[in-house]
Amino acid sequence: MEHSENNIVQEPEKKSFEWRAFCFIAIFLFPILSVVLIGGYGFLIWMSQIFLFGPPGHG
Repeated sequence: MEHSENNIVQEPEKKSFEWRAFCFIAIFLFPILSVVLIGGYGFLIWMSQIFLFGPPGHG
């Protein structure tokens, strides 16, 4: 048995919230995360070449 108190957010407000959340994720969160992850991976490769493996092609 469901109570009407559980659905405090009205349907138009819910759609507006979902649209704003989608825009935030698509426009801000994913691009920022991709830059951070790719930059972090590049930094790891760079540091491993400096301290562990040497430059590429180094025999």
